[in-house]
Amino acid sequence: MSGSEQKSYRVGVIGFAHMHVNELVDRFAATGRSPIVACADTTPSKPSRTTVEGSRKANLKRTLALPNGPRLYEDYRELLKGEELDIAILCPENARHAEIAAAAAEHGVHALTEKPMAASLEGAQAMAEAAKTAGVKLAVNWPIAWSPAFRALKKLVDDKAIGDLWEVRWRNPASLGPLAHGSLHPGDTVVSGSVSDAEKSAEWWHQAKAGGGALLDYSCYGACLSAWLMLERATSVLGLTENLRSRYGDAEDNAAMIVRFPAGLSILEASWTTVHNGGAPVLALYGTEGTIAVEGGDILIYREKGSKTPSRVEKGEALPQGRATIAEEFLRHLDTSEPLHPLLDLPLNLATMAILDAGIRSARSGKSEPVERT
Repeated sequence: MSGSEQKSYRVGVIGFAHMHVNELVDRFAATGRSPIVACADTTPSKPSRTTVEGSRKANLKRTLALPNGPRLYEDYRELLKGEELDIAILCPENARHAEIAAAAAEHGVHALTEKPMAASLEGAQAMAEAAKTAGVKLAVNWPIAWSPAFRALKKLVDDKAIGDLWEVRWRNPASLGPLAHGSLHPGDTVVSGSVSDAEKSAEWWHQAKAGGGALLDYSCYGACLSAWLMLERATSVLGLTENLRSRYGDAEDNAAMIVRFPAGLSILEASWTTVHNGGAPVLALYGTEGTIAVEGGDILIYREKGSKTPSRVEKGEALPQGRATIAEEFLRHLDTSEPLHPLLDLPLNLATMAILDAGIRSARSGKSEPVERT
């Protein structure tokens, strides 16, 4: 389609629990052909008590302030009934992804949800089945999909830049948890203006039933990259979750998973209690002939034993014109039926959820759990 012939898509937003909704809304609004026409939040089990940046109240207020402000519905079901939507952006609590994606599919609405796909493999499979039955498109957004450095990893691994990949090691960037905003943890000094423990206790992030917790929040990235980069599917996971410093909630604030592959493994760590990573890279890939570390926007390739200087430094893969944002990518997919980038598409996301689901089951059982086939 030429610029003058491009179709317009009416977009609704359902759920403001995740602060990433702001990026999604901005990207679709910026296209000029996917206006945000309506929105509705989900009702949390406990009323949210904070209005700081990134909170659900602030996220909703931000969207309502858009030019030609979208209509606000009290219930997302009424939104789906009352609007002729083409696309629904879904950012509710993780545990409600499946329910709302199915409802959107029943109304013939394409859906885009933020990572992770769901709170369980069962939920993710239900979402995929609902979309398939209704004949609508469903995608999962990953912030790393829009990083040139992370985009380039697949080709480097496939081209044997470090030989045969045998380990993926992921630890999220230093974080004091969602809505930390300068606060530390119980017993530490709380910076003025930060979110109190009492306020955090009301937020879904710290509630296990809502799909909160560090494992789904941060280990999901490592699981996704492992499923993408490893040549074979994962077979089993040993998982551990613990609430070390966030006793105002029942969700874990630290998690670790060891994922077994036929010829390799992944070690995935997630933390909401880390002040500084101490120089450790967020992602390291270990191969039979070298190591890749991702630091900021750089890809450092080490192929000489003991060397502190990388053999090569790559800047990453330039994002393609017209497909450089989640909105452009999804609209192009709807326009042309061209495949989505693998990180956004269902096969990889179902494989990712299978790894996460096994990790959650393992943390509960205390033993290694098999990764179910999808």
